[in-house]
Amino acid sequence: MTIKRIILSILTVLTLGLVTLSLIDSWNEPQIQSRLELYQTNLILHAGEWKGENFKSADIATLKETVLGDEIFKNALQQYKEASELGEKNLQKTRQEIDRLKPASLDLISQQNIVNEQKKLQSTFNQQQNFLDEIDLRLGILQFKNDQKDQAITTWQTILKYAKNQNIERPVVQTARILENLVKSQISSETETLIQQNLDGWFRYQALTLLYQTTNDTSNLALLQAKEEKIAETALIKLSIIGVIPTLGFIGGTILLIGLLIQQLIKTKESILSTNSDIPWETPWNWEIIWQVLIGGFFFIGQIAAPLILQSINALLKINPSSFDIRAKAIYILFSYILLASGGILAIYFSIKPFTPLPKDWFQLNLKGKWFLWGFGGYLVALPLVVLVSLINQKIWQGQGGSNPILPIALEGKDTLALIIFFITASIGAPIFEEIMFRGFLLPSLTRYMPVSTAIITSGVIFAVAHLNISEVLPLATLGIILGFVYTRSRNLLSSIFLHSLWNSGTLLSLYLLGSSTN
Repeated sequence: MTIKRIILSILTVLTLGLVTLSLIDSWNEPQIQSRLELYQTNLILHAGEWKGENFKSADIATLKETVLGDEIFKNALQQYKEASELGEKNLQKTRQEIDRLKPASLDLISQQNIVNEQKKLQSTFNQQQNFLDEIDLRLGILQFKNDQKDQAITTWQTILKYAKNQNIERPVVQTARILENLVKSQISSETETLIQQNLDGWFRYQALTLLYQTTNDTSNLALLQAKEEKIAETALIKLSIIGVIPTLGFIGGTILLIGLLIQQLIKTKESILSTNSDIPWETPWNWEIIWQVLIGGFFFIGQIAAPLILQSINALLKINPSSFDIRAKAIYILFSYILLASGGILAIYFSIKPFTPLPKDWFQLNLKGKWFLWGFGGYLVALPLVVLVSLINQKIWQGQGGSNPILPIALEGKDTLALIIFFITASIGAPIFEEIMFRGFLLPSLTRYMPVSTAIITSGVIFAVAHLNISEVLPLATLGIILGFVYTRSRNLLSSIFLHSLWNSGTLLSLYLLGSSTN
């Protein structure tokens, strides 16, 4: 075995270990999807307050039913109940994991490893408890809105009881206390201040409405209702964008998919789906170059070298990324991604340079081809397929399994410049680099050793695993397979880059609109 292969073997073991650990670590991390559903519910609650003074009552009812559905507040109550139950279930799992880890009579190194793992799990437990308390705080407001006053008080008392047992005093605890007092018509001088500080969105509106009604403050109540009317109207527009456009895309994608399958049955090898279906790339390099680029150029640089370089820079400049504001985090993530992508692109370049000029169809970027139709058609087909897989996936992981770290930051951020930077990273940078790596290089290289269809699936699964969140493997593999299918048929990287960019842009747009539901 050559020195090069020995080094690659060592890097492979390191990489597999780190990837496995990352996937395991993501096991107990919350999914962004569960939060997105609650954010959408919050937006629906806002929209449900719309009175539409310039519209007829019948038109308002029809519009609300079309966009929001029936029984808005009951549905929201059920959504938060399910989120609370799921949060409690995940809390119990983490508690069991903590109890299972006991130092016992082991050597000092083993004991220290167990203690470190306990600390990590305890941090996860605290985060889950905070999230559950936030959910229950809002659940109580929804219960009160649905004429379940006693249940609301019981829900808030659960928060207070745990805080008392643990000797904890947090904003969520203070808010639970003043809400319990408020529904009992016990109002203090700090009630309004705490509501303004610790509640947001529709929940703040409901609490303030009750406060002003209880204190007979008609002036502030009128101002509050006028403000909510404007927010409700905006919420309806946002929901139309979030719901109606993807729904039309879902329907269009389903029709397109059925049409393509029918054409495949009728025309077989002459159908659109059969275009270039069994034509492999002429690959001048062997498996060792594929191994070198994938392990050395992507995983090693991305998971080991790039983080170490960033840590060294942070230590040298004495900066702490966790303390950054939203804009600084966006810039830091973009810089990190440029570092990772540059390493990967350079690895591809130097690995295949000895084989230049490359054979036909390698890394084609043809502006004159049908890349737009392939990319947009692929996007439409991806909508129903990925959504269906995601629904199944949610049942499997029950709100756990981690998510792309960019998504929660983008969801919480309301800074315009930060969102533009996130867009550059996710909708331009990521599609270009990942399509060059996984579709431009990996997929065609694999066709030297396996059929095109198998290469599409294999590259799609590796693409999904590379995102290092175990709950996202199934939906991302589905997306990766569709990206691979579009690329093999079009033989034009612009098609898969366009599809990838559309997908990420749609996600970011939804995050932006949903994130603003807390206003």
